[in-house]
Amino acid sequence: MKNLFSVLGMTTFAFVMGVLFITTTQAHVVLETPLVFTGAYFKAVFKVSHGCDGSPTKQVMIEIPEGFRGAKPMVKPNWEIQSQKDKLQKPYTSHGKTISEDVAKIVWRNGNLPSEFYDEFVIVGQAPMTVGQYYWKVTQICESGKLEWSEVPAEGKTLKDFKNPAALLKVIADPDDHSQHQH
Repeated sequence: MKNLFSVLGMTTFAFVMGVLFITTTQAHVVLETPLVFTGAYFKAVFKVSHGCDGSPTKQVMIEIPEGFRGAKPMVKPNWEIQSQKDKLQKPYTSHGKTISEDVAKIVWRNGNLPSEFYDEFVIVGQAPMTVGQYYWKVTQICESGKLEWSEVPAEGKTLKDFKNPAALLKVIADPDDHSQHQH
């Protein structure tokens, strides 16, 4: 398997790193890796860098974008985890079985993330099979207050135009096609 750098080349890599820098400095809940190949198995790491106006984070809810398959949350000590499945508009096959419903939302709750600390919330699964931009809406509920990272740009806008943008995952074509069973 080629690494992303060798496939993209120096110019594209520099562009991607610039986008990553802009995204990270503009938003407060972002994906550690905002770029993935179609169909690749992917670890989505959401970086939570502060609470709600100094109040500690008690719950993090992440909405899984349509097309992301088989989402599984990473266990976090001292946090409860709940997954919600929804019926799929377009079923798919995995390990010889037809999948007609999949995880649509994951919630970590009853935790304690003080505002002066940082943490990560991790989900693994398979990236969408279609090239495009996929937005992950994240709700951060604090002891006092709530932040909804859910703004998705309309035509002509970018994430930097918003105060509370959703986390963006860009899915690009994979020259080696990792959609086969490789996890």
